[in-house]
Parts: sequence; C-alpha cells; structure tokens
Amino acid sequence: MDTTIFQKFYEEKTALINPTDCTKPIDNFPEVCISTFSKNIIDKFISLNSVQKIAELYTANGVNPVYKINYKGKEIAFYLSLVGASACVSGLEEIIALGAKKIILFGSCGILNDSVKDKIIIPTSAVRDEGTSYHYIPANQELSVNPEYINTLISCLDKYNCPYITGKSWTTDGIYRETLGIINDRKAQGCITVELEFSAALAVCTFRNIPFLQFLYGADCLDNDTWDIRDLCEYGLSKAEKLMFLALECGIAL
Repeated sequence: MDTTIFQKFYEEKTALINPTDCTKPIDNFPEVCISTFSKNIIDKFISLNSVQKIAELYTANGVNPVYKINYKGKEIAFYLSLVGASACVSGLEEIIALGAKKIILFGSCGILNDSVKDKIIIPTSAVRDEGTSYHYIPANQELSVNPEYINTLISCLDKYNCPYITGKSWTTDGIYRETLGIINDRKAQGCITVELEFSAALAVCTFRNIPFLQFLYGADCLDNDTWDIRDLCEYGLSKAEKLMFLALECGIAL
C-alpha cells in the first residue's frame, strides 16, 4: 500500500494540459534563458539599452515579461521567476515551450552552515521536501545535478576568482515550518542551504531533457537557535551586477 500520494509515479509523458497547448514557440528564441526571483535585479537590467522585451508569460497575478540581452555577441533571454516550487516550474515549462534549450536559475537561500557566508553556493543535490518534483521524477529523497553542469559553473567562478562552496540544498514548501528539529535533521543529512524551488526546477529540466544550472547566494541565516535576517530584505539588489554577470558568463559557457 502506498504511504503517500507521491509514492505512485505516472509515466505518461503527455498530460491532458501541456505547456505547448498554452504557449507557442517563438522564432529565434534565445537558446539560453536566465531567471532569478528578485524583481529588483530584473528591473535594474531591463533599463539597459541592449535589452528588448520578446514575450510575455501570463498568470492570474498579471503579465510577466520575458526579455533578451546581447551579451558578448550572444542573445540570452531572461525573466522573473515566481517564488515557490509550483509557480517557478509553471514559468519554466512555458519558457521551454517558447523555445529555451538551456536554463540558468539563481536566487537567495537560507544558510544552514554559517561557514558558507559571502560565498556563491553551488547546489550539487537537493532534498525533495516539496510536492512539485514528484510529478516529474519518481519518489526518492534526493535529486543530483549533472556533474558536467556543476563543472561549467565552477569554471566560470574560477575564471573570475569568485569564492564558492558546493553542497546539498534543502527545498521546502513550508517557509514558516522550518522548525529547529527539521533544520537539525536536514543539517545531519548534509544540507548547507534551504530554499523553495531548486529540487522542483531540477526535476522539470531533467524530465524535459534541458541542461540546468543553478547557483545560490546566502541571505538569512538559520544556523543558530534564533533567526538572523541579515540582508534578506535586499533581495539580491546589493549584488545585482555581480550575480547577473555570473549568470551571463555561465550562459556563454553552458
């Protein structure tokens, strides 16, 4: 007997409603698409002269524009991902339907090990404590990133002397249920960060055979008995140029 609804995986590749039913491909859509969760970062970069709006994603929350930028002679798309596994994956599905062939995602995370402070974090695997990924990949506790894509990111970081650390990330649906007991269990599993989307984004890109690369930057800290908010409210704005530059460089290399 199945213990949860997620234990049974449905193998069908075609669903009743598919991304291509709602989103039609665009001619010459950039091969690489970058996304982040910080509207501040997106707003900062759409002000550049070389940026053009090329598409729009639609939800009940409103219109979400998709842009492209010419970086070192290569056209790269970028857009704002919605926060949370299900919302993030819906956007990714539609971006892939538009024509994206490779995905780079970056965003903030909570730190479970204070030694990673001020370093770019490369998640190598994800603990699946959310529901979305189980619709794309059969049930197991963790998903691992293709080592080839990890090496691509490491090469970019080494090229520009950016300090980094690799490790496991915990993806959760319950931002207000990160109890001390759960945090300690995840730390015991080897998790150094917690966030809301990584395992789900990795699952959909694995399912769709799309190369996927993600990096994280620490915001708040959960490595103590009390929550340390740090620069969570900055939403990445203080590091916007560095983070987007790194994503663009990865877009060239991926």
